[in-house]
Amino acid sequence: MPPFPARTTTALALLLLATTACTAAEHEPPRAPHSLPVSRQAGLLRLPLDAYASTVAETHLVEDAQDILMRRCMKDRGMEWKTLPLVDAQDTEPPNLRRYGADEVEALRYAYHPRPEPPSVVRRSRAWDEREALPADVRRAAYGPSGKGGCLAATDRQLVGDTAPPDHHAFNQLTGTALETSRRTPEVRDALRRWHTCMAEAGYDYPDPYAAAGSERWETTGPTPAERATARADVACQKSAKLVTVWAAAETRVQQRLIRQNAGRLHEAKARKDRWLAAARRVLKRAGG
Repeated sequence: MPPFPARTTTALALLLLATTACTAAEHEPPRAPHSLPVSRQAGLLRLPLDAYASTVAETHLVEDAQDILMRRCMKDRGMEWKTLPLVDAQDTEPPNLRRYGADEVEALRYAYHPRPEPPSVVRRSRAWDEREALPADVRRAAYGPSGKGGCLAATDRQLVGDTAPPDHHAFNQLTGTALETSRRTPEVRDALRRWHTCMAEAGYDYPDPYAAAGSERWETTGPTPAERATARADVACQKSAKLVTVWAAAETRVQQRLIRQNAGRLHEAKARKDRWLAAARRVLKRAGG
């Protein structure tokens, strides 16, 4: 349904995953400190391409505006439409969490296993799951036979007219390129060597933090003592090698260059995103008025 998919994680970062109607002000609260168990460094880490991505909060904002319009459309067809529950602002992950390896605070609590989702995130995920089980006639009215018609198509036309959804492919492609390119810079390679040496001295043999986090040994129901010990050594070695600081600086330079080289494409993607967000805010403001 939403034109704003959550930020797509790069293939490298995937290894680390061992794995609504009210006022506009309620939808856009002031940025709150993250209540999730993450390090301050992860919470503050921002990269230049982030400006062209859709944050989780922005994704939710558009979904919530669509829901308001969907509910009206479905009501006109004699059907009920339940809006999605809101996600608390402090329950959304920082945008670059685990980008260069396991986060220190998460690793010390959960090793390489995923942390439990906050209640507000669980509630929204369950609501999406419930929509997958809608009766056939309700699904047809909501999405049409193709899954892209019905009230959904009418809602999007009402929201933004003929404005196409943002080009998320541009961001996903460039952010993946930036991560891989920065990984090959001399300073990052040196930092990774320092990390590897530190891990070897602690008795571990992994080529990089992604391999440590993505080991098949951790495919268990919960963290084992060996996994916890590895994760503790991993984040300690990241800190001693200054890996995140060095890598983020290198990737910032790479991303700045990519932004200059792809200015037109990124400008159009951001313009589309901004039009969707502005339209969503107007719908939410009217609904709250």
